[in-house]
Amino acid sequence: MTVKIRVMPTLLFRDVGLVKGVGFDSWRRTGSALQAIKVYNMREVDELVFLDIRATPDGRAPDFAQIDELADECFMPMTVGGGVRTPDHIGALLAVGADKVAVNTGALASPDLIRDGAIRYGSQCIVVSIDVKRHDDGRLEVMSHCGKQPTGRDPVAWAREAEALGAGEILLTSIDRDGTFEGYDVALTRAVVDAVKIPVIASGGCGNYQHMAEVLREGKADAVAAASIFHFTEQTPREAKQFLKDQGFHVRV
Repeated sequence: MTVKIRVMPTLLFRDVGLVKGVGFDSWRRTGSALQAIKVYNMREVDELVFLDIRATPDGRAPDFAQIDELADECFMPMTVGGGVRTPDHIGALLAVGADKVAVNTGALASPDLIRDGAIRYGSQCIVVSIDVKRHDDGRLEVMSHCGKQPTGRDPVAWAREAEALGAGEILLTSIDRDGTFEGYDVALTRAVVDAVKIPVIASGGCGNYQHMAEVLREGKADAVAAASIFHFTEQTPREAKQFLKDQGFHVRV
């Protein structure tokens, strides 16, 4: 059976509502999380990514009550991240309705978070989010704390380690492409895809449906995540999937 390509809108939550910016500088308000989820329910998206981008910088745990409320209205699988530092955080998010949990800074600080989460709850619900900066000399570096702190880690090596620890998926985001509408970092995506056997979700930079096709075909991504094109243009997940189907990709339409 051929695995279907997924198109995944990303919701970035900050303080009281959704935001979006460029290069992880998320300042522009885009509305209510609950309203966005209701819209995506009608548009029959494959999965949704919800990331609280203030939880880690503020040093707080995920807002479990908020996720409980959102999950009640979300009729599609939802990956939730932000502030996840312990296996108990993972379990609590799953208990209130998250289908998968994204770990990023917490896993970089304590890689056993991936292993312990996978053992307790199953690899299928552990998504390791990797944010990558491409330096002027071409060097790629994993960044933590919502893209603000350098780690000195290579994304390909970290992806391999995450897989070995039990990650079920990689959410791979190019910080430099984020919000630019210039297209995904295809070379970065392909490098990580070639290094692991688990699914890789490409994120950062999508400006049109052709960009999705490029990172799927040339980058070999298993899924595409996007935010700005769905917030700031007339393009929709449903049209994206129809375009990809017309291009020969296996999608659920």
